[in-house]
Amino acid sequence: MEVSRWTETSGREHENIDEACKIRRLQIMISMVMSVISQDPDLTVDEAAQMAANARRAALAMFPDKELAYDILYKPRFQRLMNERFRLQ
Repeated sequence: MEVSRWTETSGREHENIDEACKIRRLQIMISMVMSVISQDPDLTVDEAAQMAANARRAALAMFPDKELAYDILYKPRFQRLMNERFRLQ
């Protein structure tokens, strides 16, 4: 009985650690993409848009049911960055 409770707790802890690692990986990826978009002087609007789209695809591959969360958290950041970087309206 005690072993199964420990296994359940250990399993949940492992899932929580995995989830935290995936979230951190996502944050780093988004940060890197945004850095490239904002700092690469040779980057075109189309290339930047493709990078943002690829980042979205990668994020949704990591978190398949979290499209709304992505659209709330990251989409506005990319839109704001693209507007500032390329003077879009």
